Amino acid sequence: MALRKLGKDPDSKSGGSPTIYLDEEKDTYLVQGWKVQEAERLTQLNLPGHETVVEIPRRMVQFFLEVQGGEGSNV
Repeated sequence: MALRKLGKDPDSKSGGSPTIYLDEEKDTYLVQGWKVQEAERLTQLNLPGHETVVEIPRRMVQFFLEVQGGEGSNV
C-alpha cells in the first residue's frame, strides 16, 4: 500500500505535526492529528469501540483533494 502525503500543518512547530494522507488503493484519507482525550467531547461523538477520533486545525482542510479541485499539495 502506497500512501500519498497531501500535506502537513504549515504552522506546526514540533515537526510531528498533523498530516493528511491519501490511500489511493482504498480511496480513503488517513489523518494524523492530536488524540482527543477529553471525556466531555468524546461523549458527544458516540464513537464505537473500534473507532477513534483525532483533531486537526481547520487550516488543514486545504490539503483534501476535493477542496483543491483534485490536486494535493504534497507538502
